[in-house]
Amino acid sequence: MSLTESLSLGQYVAGLKAPRELVRDRAAFLERSSAKTHSPSVAGMPLVGLGGSCGKPAFLLPFVARFTDHNLARLEALAATRGMFVEYGAYPHLKLEEGGQEVAAIQDWTQSTLVFLRPSFGDKDALLEEIRDALAPDS
Repeated sequence: MSLTESLSLGQYVAGLKAPRELVRDRAAFLERSSAKTHSPSVAGMPLVGLGGSCGKPAFLLPFVARFTDHNLARLEALAATRGMFVEYGAYPHLKLEEGGQEVAAIQDWTQSTLVFLRPSFGDKDALLEEIRDALAPDS
């Protein structure tokens, strides 16, 4: 069993972050960084990093998404089935209807599409698969 198999996604992400007293400790940073070579995946999509401001783990979709009216309508329909809504800023965010907590954010870059996912969300695999399917290029 690998290190990441024994940790939840939330535990893995928390382990990458430094407590205040260790933010200047190079050795502690190197120890935390070594865990990145064994990052987990969710729904078969690899974790490729953490959001700089939000700290959410980022997963790489198996294709580059281009937002269209059609696939955003599918994303909104998916959100509605899960008690969420889509908020559009620089990119789409899925937020809970009740309380507005952000669950996922989708960034479309020139070379890749990343889905940032709240580690504490209970049904990560299914949600990530549903986001992937909603944004899949039309045939």
